[in-house]
Amino acid sequence: LDALGLLPTAPDWAGGLRASWTPGEAAAGDELDRFVEERVARYRRTRDLPGEPGVSRLSPRLHHGELSPRQVWHRAQPEAGAEPFLRQLVWREFAHHLLFHFPQMPDTPLRPEFARFPWSDDAALFRAWARGRTGYPLVDAGMRELWHTGYMHNRVRMIVASFLTKDLLLPWQQGAAWFWDTLCDADLANNSMGWQWVAGCGTDAAPYFRVFNPATQSEKFDPKGAYIRRWVPELAKLLDAAIHAPEPASQIELRAAGVRLGQDYPRPVVDHAMARRQALAAYGEIK
Repeated sequence: LDALGLLPTAPDWAGGLRASWTPGEAAAGDELDRFVEERVARYRRTRDLPGEPGVSRLSPRLHHGELSPRQVWHRAQPEAGAEPFLRQLVWREFAHHLLFHFPQMPDTPLRPEFARFPWSDDAALFRAWARGRTGYPLVDAGMRELWHTGYMHNRVRMIVASFLTKDLLLPWQQGAAWFWDTLCDADLANNSMGWQWVAGCGTDAAPYFRVFNPATQSEKFDPKGAYIRRWVPELAKLLDAAIHAPEPASQIELRAAGVRLGQDYPRPVVDHAMARRQALAAYGEIK
């Protein structure tokens, strides 16, 4: 294995992955036990809160075969309150069902009219999204968590995917390819189904007019900014009211927090309200 030269040298891009995961079946079993014993009962309440340890983080274990879906199901099923978590396992099975019956799903929209969607082609915007430099703190926090740990909270995955496809009008296949390269749980079926769902072109897809507002999503699911403060530390000193969208904050607030927009932290790469109108117009063309 050493002769293959698979491990990074300089820069060591895998340092965060090593710090975040202990590979192997034994570690996976311990992680499953901890989740079931400590968190599954409150999963319904906490699963959408990226600033709290509310999800299982078992998806890489399932993807790499350290745990089987049946093993996870039978370990969690007797527990009170486990049903919302068990439904996620069923969604995982549904994704594999789709990929079996529609092997073109990783590259081709399941709804054929989306083949003529007027996607943009802007390398600079894609680079800002991939590097967590969009000027939208929750989006940037998610993209930085992904790069550092190889993982991203599921609620945030939906938000960053919506931002790429509906705010930036960049093709979902480009986002899916980035996730495929960077996620520890980069499962072909789940990744493809999830991106098609957000883009509106898959089975049981999100309606085309549903465009996640990153600031309001942040206020709702990370009200104290705990997730943002961890992954976007240059904004950590902002007040709760300003951390979700620093652009409208007063100069007094920004100076007090040591934030210089456009220098320490980027200004928004797009105006969300305008981008939403453009997205709805583009979706209207193929409706």
